[in-house]
Amino acid sequence: MAKSVFITGTGTDVGKTYVTGLIVKKLCEAGVNAAYYKAAMSGNDRDKNGELIPGDAKWVKDASGMKQELSETCPYIYETAVSPHLASRIEGNPVRMQVVKEGYEKVCEKYEYVTVEGSGGILCPIDFDNERIQLEDVVKELGLSSIIIADAGLGTINSVVLTVEYMKNHGMDVKAIIFNNYHEGNIMEEDNRFMCEHMTGIPVIACVANGDTDLNIDADKLMELYS
Repeated sequence: MAKSVFITGTGTDVGKTYVTGLIVKKLCEAGVNAAYYKAAMSGNDRDKNGELIPGDAKWVKDASGMKQELSETCPYIYETAVSPHLASRIEGNPVRMQVVKEGYEKVCEKYEYVTVEGSGGILCPIDFDNERIQLEDVVKELGLSSIIIADAGLGTINSVVLTVEYMKNHGMDVKAIIFNNYHEGNIMEEDNRFMCEHMTGIPVIACVANGDTDLNIDADKLMELYS
């Protein structure tokens, strides 16, 4: 059975998919048979044949060089660029937890390390009208520990601490934090890193600058976060 970890963000547009691509790339470069999975993905484009392309999965595949087929990466792909619960309502294709779990288990049977990405922040709903599924339900159902991706800039102390506290209080295990859009030598961002670690007790294991193509962490250390 594969080892896995869940990637969540402190909100939308913090670079969660970008950093996930670097994480999977690091695993692939270490010779690991790595894969990607996401329960539901909205805001996707169509190819020339009219088929929806799982955009986040394609980004991760292109950035990492992973061998996994895109068809394995996500059971629910929506065109409408809104939260998955609303996209599923608009498009008439509600998320079912059993389908999500079965897709995940199939990926785990084929690959050694599976990186599971969420949609937006941890409170993002992916179904409301039927099973009422939030991302935390996926994390618990699949038995995953988590890494939090956060923007390094102004406001991140509040968003990181709130995310960590919510997850801890709801029985989720947070292993690490990664900062994105980090500027080395920026006194505020360096202080943000210190304060987030101090206030949560969770280590910031890597800082990613704009345009980085490598995650500044040893592959062995990264793999220790998977379980």
